[in-house]
Amino acid sequence: MDARDELRTGPLTQLRWIGWAQRKAAEDWIREREISFEQGFTLGYLVENPGSIQRDIAQITRTSAASVSSLLQGLEKRGLIERRTEAGNERSKRVYATEVGKELIHGFDAAMASADDTILAPLSSTERATLQKLLTKITDSLPTPSRD
Repeated sequence: MDARDELRTGPLTQLRWIGWAQRKAAEDWIREREISFEQGFTLGYLVENPGSIQRDIAQITRTSAASVSSLLQGLEKRGLIERRTEAGNERSKRVYATEVGKELIHGFDAAMASADDTILAPLSSTERATLQKLLTKITDSLPTPSRD
């Protein structure tokens, strides 16, 4: 039995393999920009949620406040994010992606759509629709993923 046969031992193992291929495509794209996966994820989150507070970022990344602080320091040093205090509340800082940060990750969604097309290339449009229907049937009975 070769490595591919071992990876085909069950449908959930195969789904993890697909997830690995997606994550690898994302990591490769992000690595080309000389940032970590976590930094890229955080920048993407800040583009979609400008003015987030550190606690929001810790929750969405499922990390500690200390880890987020270190992550943000690295992004700030490169000029990819900025932290701003709000008038009347100098203790709470809001975090924003800078234009440089936004530009750095621009195109990520298109790159991931292309990776998905590559992953699904062996399937016809009918097979893709069937796969979508089957996966929807499974996920409809699962709890919705939470950010907690």
